[in-house]
Amino acid sequence: MELLDWSYMRHYNIKARFEPFFHSDVIFRQIKDYYFIYTVRWSDLDPVVNRGHLEEMEILMNRELGTEHSYFKRSAFSDSGRSEYHGRSS
Repeated sequence: MELLDWSYMRHYNIKARFEPFFHSDVIFRQIKDYYFIYTVRWSDLDPVVNRGHLEEMEILMNRELGTEHSYFKRSAFSDSGRSEYHGRSS
């Protein structure tokens, strides 16, 4: 997956597009010191977005914004000890 582009929206939201979901807008919101996906405006022209895709999108966006460290320190991530993407470099 690749982050194609992103831009700030009103109320400090961020809108992003990812490959291979070219037609779907992914909306991020900030919580504490990192960003999470608030909603996906999914287009039926794109493949179905699953949970693994959402996590990878969050990692890519936080990496882009320099908040990846805070993203991985969050309690939800620490409690589960998961993510095949943790430690992956772009």
